[in-house]
Amino acid sequence: MIDGLLALLLLFTILWLASLRLANASIVDMWWGPAFMVALVAYLEFSPPAHPRAWLVLGATILWAGRLAWHIGRRNVGHGEDPRYRAWREQHGSTWWWRSYVQVFLLQAVVAWIVSWPLYFAARDPGDFPTAWDVIGALVFVTGWLFEAVADRQLAGFKRDPANRGRVMDRGLWRYSRHPNYFGESVLWWGLGIIGAGTPGGVMGLVGPLLITWLLLRVSGVTMLERSLVQSKPGYEAYIARTSAFVPWPRGSS
Repeated sequence: MIDGLLALLLLFTILWLASLRLANASIVDMWWGPAFMVALVAYLEFSPPAHPRAWLVLGATILWAGRLAWHIGRRNVGHGEDPRYRAWREQHGSTWWWRSYVQVFLLQAVVAWIVSWPLYFAARDPGDFPTAWDVIGALVFVTGWLFEAVADRQLAGFKRDPANRGRVMDRGLWRYSRHPNYFGESVLWWGLGIIGAGTPGGVMGLVGPLLITWLLLRVSGVTMLERSLVQSKPGYEAYIARTSAFVPWPRGSS
């Protein structure tokens, strides 16, 4: 398992050096998904998968990481540094160059490693395939992936319309959840966690989906985003009152 951590530390160190040259820490966001492909390749010991379960998680990882990198890249490239990183840059001044390594890049490398544990257990087990764990996990993954992809597409289309500037997105999946994309992200990782949990010792890998769900709910996802949305969008507090925060639910019932 340590090989994945070393690979991620190397990747995020390279990204950090690139961010210093570009004066833009936002590049780390686009590499969040592909980082898991790097970790998985390390778990496979840099050789082609030798059994179907490894091919399953490799395909799932490529599908998720490729779409997410494209989505974030299209959204961020050419728009300068993300306000979060820009605020930290202004706050820390001349010390930001090294603080960014610890606060952004090193931290994300460690988080990505822990979240990737289900991939390790699934990729390294050549046992019977498919099992009920594999089938259920794959179905859960696909459900989460579709939820995230559709939610991102709906939000992007909403933002492209100038008439929606300053308005709250409350259509499509966003009518039933204030953060359906985060919900989908959590679900797909639980799908990968289920696949890993069906392998020897793989229950330990459930720490990964637990961590990403907690982060999305309490740290870098819902909590952080809603703090700014309440201030920037006049109708957001009313949206909060009538719409579930995370799990999709009929309006007025949350």
